[in-house]
Amino acid sequence: MDVALLNSISDLSTYNKDISSANKTNKNAAFENLYQSALEMVKTTNDLTDAAEKAELSYMLGFTENPLELQAAQQKANLSLQYTVAVRNKVLESYKEIMNLQF
Repeated sequence: MDVALLNSISDLSTYNKDISSANKTNKNAAFENLYQSALEMVKTTNDLTDAAEKAELSYMLGFTENPLELQAAQQKANLSLQYTVAVRNKVLESYKEIMNLQF
């Protein structure tokens, strides 16, 4: 029996552990990027909603005469909210599908 062969096999197990920890780090980084992107999307949606509310107040108080500005701000906020809700629904659907997987 060749002992050198057994030593090389034990070296492979160390290599495999390094790869699995690197994959775990990459997965954590990918999830962190996804999470930060989702937070940024929610922040942008909130900013557009606030801008639409300001445009509405400005129009009601007579500071703005152009109703097209109000309509544009409301459309931006509405589309952003619809997109955010659609992404949220897809994430929940994916989560439920993952939870139903049997290992």
